[in-house]
Amino acid sequence: RAFWGWLNAVFNKVDHERIRAVGPDRAASEWLLRCGALVRYQGSPKWQQDYNGLPTGPLGKYKIEAINATDACIMYRGFDYLDGLEHVTDIKLEKCMYIQDECLQRLSETNNLQKSLQQLKIISCGNVTDRGILALHKLTNLEYLYLSDLPGIREKETTFRVLQQALPKLELELDLE
Repeated sequence: RAFWGWLNAVFNKVDHERIRAVGPDRAASEWLLRCGALVRYQGSPKWQQDYNGLPTGPLGKYKIEAINATDACIMYRGFDYLDGLEHVTDIKLEKCMYIQDECLQRLSETNNLQKSLQQLKIISCGNVTDRGILALHKLTNLEYLYLSDLPGIREKETTFRVLQQALPKLELELDLE
């Protein structure tokens, strides 16, 4: 178990040299796929899941539009990869054991995501609490938020009321016990 935690931490280490060399979308794609997530590029209906099949071509040609991190080992230390992404409209975090409140806060404070992110789904991420959900209030263009199976959320009514006041356009869908 400790070995896998160490390996996942290695996968999440940010390589700023690589970001400069290949651009933010390619570097983020490499990080996400290494960690078991999928990415979809603008103009493509197909999800990219094969690290070795990453598209080549002119630098900056492929822009990440959607991220599906189901069972992915992404963790806070890798979130610097998200900084340069300007076209991400949709993120799904499902069964991500390393996602916690600090990750959602970091997501919410990422300037480009504040502008582009429209849909966010957080499902079965056991380390997320009310604090993490409240941190999402900075995602001012968020139109849809789906929350399911989050046992760490204890003050549901208060949390959702505060979030709804901060983001009046937000459609909030809940599947919480």
